[in-house]
Amino acid sequence: MKHFFLLPVLFCLLLTGCVGTKPIDASATKETKALYHNLGKLSENHTLFGHQHATEYGHGWRGDEDRSDVKSVTGSHPAVIGVDFSGFSGRSPEAIQRAKEEVRKNVIDTYNRGGVTTVAWHFSNPVSGGGFYWVDTVSLPGVKYIIPGGEAHEQYKEILNGIGEWAHSVRGADGKLAPVIFRPFHEFDGDWFWWGKGHTSREEFISLWRFTVSYLRDSLDVHNFIYAFSPDNKFKNEAEFLERYPGDEWVDMVGMDNYGDMGRDRYAIDTAAAKLKIVSDYAKKAGKLAAFTETGLESIPDTTWWTNTLLRTMKRDDMRLAYVLVWRNDTRSPTHYYAPFPGQVSVPNFMKFYHDPYVLFEKDLNNIYKRKKFLGIF
Repeated sequence: MKHFFLLPVLFCLLLTGCVGTKPIDASATKETKALYHNLGKLSENHTLFGHQHATEYGHGWRGDEDRSDVKSVTGSHPAVIGVDFSGFSGRSPEAIQRAKEEVRKNVIDTYNRGGVTTVAWHFSNPVSGGGFYWVDTVSLPGVKYIIPGGEAHEQYKEILNGIGEWAHSVRGADGKLAPVIFRPFHEFDGDWFWWGKGHTSREEFISLWRFTVSYLRDSLDVHNFIYAFSPDNKFKNEAEFLERYPGDEWVDMVGMDNYGDMGRDRYAIDTAAAKLKIVSDYAKKAGKLAAFTETGLESIPDTTWWTNTLLRTMKRDDMRLAYVLVWRNDTRSPTHYYAPFPGQVSVPNFMKFYHDPYVLFEKDLNNIYKRKKFLGIF
């Protein structure tokens, strides 16, 4: 057997610096609390591998049942599947309903297989055109409009009502609600999204984050979300990383998106690792989970990228990373892909990555939604 999930909880009780065992939602479902705890335990020795939109579509295909490019290469789906709430607003009611149903099915299927879902939100600007990107000639700084006191606040609540309704509908074959890692307003330290740093103040962003969590959790009784905070890679120290942090009581997981240091703009493994260590160290100190929430190299022309860049970055220091996620494989583009498919030049190296005991795929997970008992202790 390649990996074993049996990591003794007793060690967590005896050692200091162990990740907290409860999410910020005191009423979180049993399965959500178990996922949070187990991700923390696994991150002491492993990192789960994730791929965005892995089972929805891939290089040259879409909508095939139980398929992913990663599974076609390795025999296993990624341990973490990325989906998106992008279709939950800014479209016709019929299109929104279709999007919700497609994401619901994906999340339930992943949960039933024993995998993990993380949700990004490429949120179309609710007060102007431009979609989720900032477009100088079109976009309005939407955050100030949708936070409490803003003229579009009630409209934002309606959008969240739709997310809340969806969250109550994702029940697995066991009848339980499937937990998801919800990662809204990502890469907020850049200017490319309308919620980015150049288009909203620190106070407005924090207000948006706190209201979003509070409304979902406390008003809509959503108790199957784990909340992840992830800037891009512009920070150089902990203070910069935490510049727009809403506070420990509002965040379950801290992360970083980083393509630039991982080969897109430059190969800077030491720089990328140093930034990841800032994230991991803060998580240890604050009792949070940590993750490498987005990365990858488009087209993967580097035949050793998986072991010589990604794995080396994550292993350089003593870090605890719950998962690493690479971006999507576009179904139409011949070049826009971030995970290998059969015949892609990095497949041999990806198989080395797959067989490394540090990395976990879906087949390696064992009851991640249940707390283990050891010596009678939960």
